[in-house]
Amino acid sequence: MGYRVLVVDDEAVIRARLKGYFEKEGYQVVEAQDGEQMWQAFEAQAIDLVMLDINLPGTDGLSLARQLRSKSDVGIILVTGRDETIDKIVGLEMGADDYVTKPFELRELLVRVKNLLWRISLVKKALAEASQPADADDNIIAFNDYVLELNSRQLTCNGQPIKLTKAEFELLTAFSLHPQQVLSRERLMLQTSHRDQDVNDRTIDVIIRRLRNKLAAELFVTVHGEGYLFAAKVKD
Repeated sequence: MGYRVLVVDDEAVIRARLKGYFEKEGYQVVEAQDGEQMWQAFEAQAIDLVMLDINLPGTDGLSLARQLRSKSDVGIILVTGRDETIDKIVGLEMGADDYVTKPFELRELLVRVKNLLWRISLVKKALAEASQPADADDNIIAFNDYVLELNSRQLTCNGQPIKLTKAEFELLTAFSLHPQQVLSRERLMLQTSHRDQDVNDRTIDVIIRRLRNKLAAELFVTVHGEGYLFAAKVKD
């Protein structure tokens, strides 16, 4: 049985176009014209990915993306007529994984869907492997005044908890497993379920900015033209 995709768009023609195309590619497609129908469909069945239009009647797509991300790790691709960078940044900060601007090529959208689902599957596999019994020391990464517990997905600083989103935890784990190394944005993207962006969508930059606000900013060093370096010395 193929992946199940939920298309949320108030334009029936667009929903029908996406449904027909993706069903031919082996996907199951569920339709919704607004937020209310989206939640009904989402709660009635398992959804692997949501294609979400920003300009919806009632609750807008950005708010729905934030609500979805707070409840689920489902893949989210925003589909919209807007073409302003600020909308892309806000959408990604709300928890979307990718962003497509109308009019879009169906083949391009299909590639983005495939890549996103593939990356999510890799993350799920890695998390499943991490949940297997292991030595207690393998579960804990300590650096500076911070302790990162992989199994419980918790971060503390001098015993005080620091709340992280899923993407922030995944990226901090990737950094702490490769300290003092320059990691490219592409490599960091492979370590998270945020997954597939074009060169203008700085998903990694957004997540690192949030990590800098929550941890010591100097831990995350920008290496221009190459990526980022985690400056902490991880304790053995």
